[in-house]
Amino acid sequence: MSDTYLNYIAGEWLPSNSNETLVSHNPANTKEIVGYIQKSTKADVEKSVESAKKALNSWKRTSSVVRGELLRKAADLLEEKIEEIAKTATLEMGKTLVETKGEVIRGGAILRYYAQEGLRKVGDTIPSTDSRNLLYTTRVPIGVVGVITPWNFPIAIPIWKMAPALVYGNTVIIKPASETAITAIKIMEVFAEAGFPPGVVNIVTGSGSEVGNSLVENRNVNAITFTGSNEVGKHIATTCIQRGAKYQLEMGGKNPVIVLNDADLDLASKLTVSGAMKHTGQKCTATSRVYIHEDIYHDFKEKVIKEVSNIKVGPGVAEDTFMGPLSSKSQLETVLHFIKKGKEEGATLTFGGNTLTDEEFKDGYFIQPTVFEDVENSMAIAQEEIFGPVLCLIKVANLDEAIELANDNAFGLCASIFTRNLGYAFTFVNEIDAGLIKVNGESAGVEYQAPFGGMKASSSHSREQGEAAKEFFTSIKTITITPS
Repeated sequence: MSDTYLNYIAGEWLPSNSNETLVSHNPANTKEIVGYIQKSTKADVEKSVESAKKALNSWKRTSSVVRGELLRKAADLLEEKIEEIAKTATLEMGKTLVETKGEVIRGGAILRYYAQEGLRKVGDTIPSTDSRNLLYTTRVPIGVVGVITPWNFPIAIPIWKMAPALVYGNTVIIKPASETAITAIKIMEVFAEAGFPPGVVNIVTGSGSEVGNSLVENRNVNAITFTGSNEVGKHIATTCIQRGAKYQLEMGGKNPVIVLNDADLDLASKLTVSGAMKHTGQKCTATSRVYIHEDIYHDFKEKVIKEVSNIKVGPGVAEDTFMGPLSSKSQLETVLHFIKKGKEEGATLTFGGNTLTDEEFKDGYFIQPTVFEDVENSMAIAQEEIFGPVLCLIKVANLDEAIELANDNAFGLCASIFTRNLGYAFTFVNEIDAGLIKVNGESAGVEYQAPFGGMKASSSHSREQGEAAKEFFTSIKTITITPS
């Protein structure tokens, strides 16, 4: 592959102001170069913001029906390029080709969903105390939107942020994670080919410290939507508050699963392992800790170990691979750090925990799926986000204890319970501190037409996807008209 990819600003593909590039390596084989991206500067960001600001007035005056039609065209084009875009994403960050193809399909569905938003109402008529008055509301775009996206969902997340922003009349500058910037550029090629006017969509690649900060600090950027780490999210929030910009943050998770003694253990073990190990555990919605009723603890643990032992680890492009490599050297080092810490704190390593060093794995960031038991809720592996294929098993006496321990965490993104008892299920739904709740389902995954977001440190308490996206990407105007 090893091509050099340019920024897209004001309808043109341009080199960066620095005339320097960054290299993208395949995490399954670090000797393989996927391609080169622009090492952009503050000047490149300023140019993209100027472009988006210039295009804003014309774009927001464009009929929302027309804007939606462009999204529909983008969906058609995206689906035509499924093989190319999915393979690029797999080569850049390692997850399996099955998963990246699924992401492309999801991306197309999201584009079609928001294409229809262009046909839906944007306000309400409200009764006035004065019968002569026409009192109503409408929604208007917030303006220029900075989109900062992570590497773990390089197709779906950029699209689920850009599509609603665009259909509601905003212009966009996206700064993708450098690890998957080529995938983001492939998506931008789709938007360009679909016919979005110059300046409406822009992409600038480079480091977070240079490009990301410049975007967040630019006074002409009206809003920032961000998915990534809590540390960066807090910095974005502080910066946006200081200059009066709107911000939306989706951050970490430490997602619990509760398995009660009336659960279908085959289903529970299968979906728990899938939630923990697919995507090599690199999902903010991944299952991380499991609270298991003491009566069925041993049986459930044995089923989990059996499921885990059958996992095929390998390059994401291989058809039989269940779990690919970790995305980078730093991610591998982070996961190994937590595995070491878990053992030091007294947890029992029941399965895995080692890097894979055979000839086929030696040039990649491969690790075994890992299971700990004898885990105390206060341990780092039960409290901190690992973002890797590490699962903690914790024995509990009853549902109340499970909920108390599950809630004893800074995060509140997803949570799941396995039970046949409807009363237990509703107790869990009512008392668990999480934004996405599953009953007899995998913790990971949300339907694109439904709101997505977390509680506590997982989110800025706004929601993405579905109709809820309208709340962030628009502002309400209230109008009173009194006949003279």
